Amino acid sequence: MDDLPPPDSIDVNGELLVSAYCQGLFPMADDASGDIHWFRPDPRGIIPLEEFRVSRSLARRVRSGRFEISVDRCFERVIRECTRARSDDNGSWMTEQLLQAYCELHAHGLAHSLEAWRSGQLVGGVYGVHLGSAFFGESMFSRPDIGGTDASKVCLVHLVERLIFSGFTLLDTQYLNDHLLQFGCREVSAGVYHELLRAALNHPVKF
Repeated sequence: MDDLPPPDSIDVNGELLVSAYCQGLFPMADDASGDIHWFRPDPRGIIPLEEFRVSRSLARRVRSGRFEISVDRCFERVIRECTRARSDDNGSWMTEQLLQAYCELHAHGLAHSLEAWRSGQLVGGVYGVHLGSAFFGESMFSRPDIGGTDASKVCLVHLVERLIFSGFTLLDTQYLNDHLLQFGCREVSAGVYHELLRAALNHPVKF
């Protein structure tokens, strides 16, 4: 069923990423070796778009206009900021080759970012892959040190609003964690996930 080479022989590009995501797989790089490994969690984290939850405090933050929100203004920069933030916490899951493969998808309209700006500075963002009516959320970041408290959360709210408006049917978060739980994230079995994925891939929409 899977048609992916082993990590030590892999040449990651946009075409390979599309093939992987269509199979329910996603890549992460080993921090020490730089090898690419492929993951298919069971259970799988998703946010049902119709069940997305926003706290009152976050809703006030969104309405406040504290951040200027843009779409696809600086995709590569958002990935690099996400990578930097994750490296500070748990080591990097990204390589330059993998980053450029995502940029290749972005150039073909298959990956997108939302950015939050404060006083002209990039203070938060989120990015992911778009295939059919599925959006695969990859990572997000905030820069509270320069006024970006809750910036990633605000970007996520704007992202979900856009996905709902555009007719998306699946928001894949890969895993469930405490941070995503507050937004209505839940786990589904691999079988249920693949049914959702199959339906989404057969129902293309514009971002």
